[in-house]
Amino acid sequence: MQSTETNKRKNLKRSRSFPSEMPVTDTIVSKTLDDCIIFPVEEIVQYPLPGYGAPTSISFSPDDSLISYLFSPDYSLNRKVFTFDLKTPEEKLRRERLRERGLGVTRYEWVKKSSKKKTIMVPLPAGIYFQDCSLQPDLKLASASSSPIIDPHLSPDGTMLAYVRDYELHVLNLFYNESKQLTFGADGNVLTHGLAEYIAQEEMDRKNGYWWSLDSKFIAFTEVDSSEIPLFRIMHQGKSSVGAEAQEDHAYPLQGRQMSNERTEFRHLYLHDTNGACLGPITEGDWMVEQIACVNEAAGLVYFTGTLDGPLESHLYCAKLFPDGSYPLETPLRLTQGKGRHMVVLDHRMQRFVDVHDSLDSPPRISLCSLQDGALIMPLYEQPFTIPRFKRLQLESPEMIQIQANDGTTLYGAVYKPDVAKFGPPPYKTLISVYGGPSVQLVCDSWMNTVDMRAQYLRSKGILVWKVSLY
Repeated sequence: MQSTETNKRKNLKRSRSFPSEMPVTDTIVSKTLDDCIIFPVEEIVQYPLPGYGAPTSISFSPDDSLISYLFSPDYSLNRKVFTFDLKTPEEKLRRERLRERGLGVTRYEWVKKSSKKKTIMVPLPAGIYFQDCSLQPDLKLASASSSPIIDPHLSPDGTMLAYVRDYELHVLNLFYNESKQLTFGADGNVLTHGLAEYIAQEEMDRKNGYWWSLDSKFIAFTEVDSSEIPLFRIMHQGKSSVGAEAQEDHAYPLQGRQMSNERTEFRHLYLHDTNGACLGPITEGDWMVEQIACVNEAAGLVYFTGTLDGPLESHLYCAKLFPDGSYPLETPLRLTQGKGRHMVVLDHRMQRFVDVHDSLDSPPRISLCSLQDGALIMPLYEQPFTIPRFKRLQLESPEMIQIQANDGTTLYGAVYKPDVAKFGPPPYKTLISVYGGPSVQLVCDSWMNTVDMRAQYLRSKGILVWKVSLY
């Protein structure tokens, strides 16, 4: 028989049990089941993101008569190759029977040759396919799971195909359908030829390990020797398997020396002669050139994307390739319209460009514009008037803010504030999201920040999210 004191202790223990619902902010609010229905946690990992069903991998055909792209009509991850005829205009499905399982086509290349046929090269798990508008796809080179074809690229003249197989560089003559191995001596993944190693891909954004010469006569390639790098073992915690299946080993390089900064602390363009001597700057100022889009030597112009109009935006600009050093540099001409970020693809004749434009308030839209003055020629893709998933989740654009660091540097942040009507006035529990790695800019005027599903999910639960880029 238990004593009265024992029963009191048991009742006290039971009273200490945690409530099934815990408030996530300092303001106690009633939480209903509707919260989980409106924004389920599974939405964080659902792809594609709301508004990101737009065409990707946009390219002009060699004669600039077609615009090709990857697109999924049902807005899934299974994409196909489409072309848009600029003369008709008419949209055509270019990949009819290349129904590869999985994610479909991930990339393609146009075959640049004198033939009137418009042909693309499509790498798929089964091998390398070639297809033009009128014929069935042709399997030129079969692949195998034990010996896959990696990183295939066409020669500039369209007569050969280079690729990596078994860590060695090969080339396929497309006229005679004969393949030849160019490099020898590879040792598994310890010594490789023609492949970009992890550090090159992750930290330098270099995805290729070989490059064709412009005349298609030579190939420059990298040889990566990781034999002196010790292996770092990663254990798979929580798995029932043992031995090799419960772990993986990777060559992890030691920390290197600090790289030097740009000479003016901003990335700019400089003109050099054939001997490497610097002839002078092409651009200057407290902003940066992001990427060269094209160089027109005949007209003496260079086209590039940059942040001249603000670090949160990216636009296409044009500048003189051979500026007169005796005069101050002219301000580059801006060619894209609308605030936000612009990704561009120029045609081969440098007369038009495709503009992929998005901002905090607008999902990606695609337009064909004149390279002379940026004027709109025709819209190519417009988002639906309403995006059901975006509306259902009640997403709101973050607020952009600026703060001053101790050294006077301006830092930019994106703030996702909880709904005051639902969670009351601040203060709120706060999550600070910081990325201080090289080159990656998280805070910008882009739709990607509006559909940052993790930040939006936390915001829907009453947590303030403050995203800061240290760049």
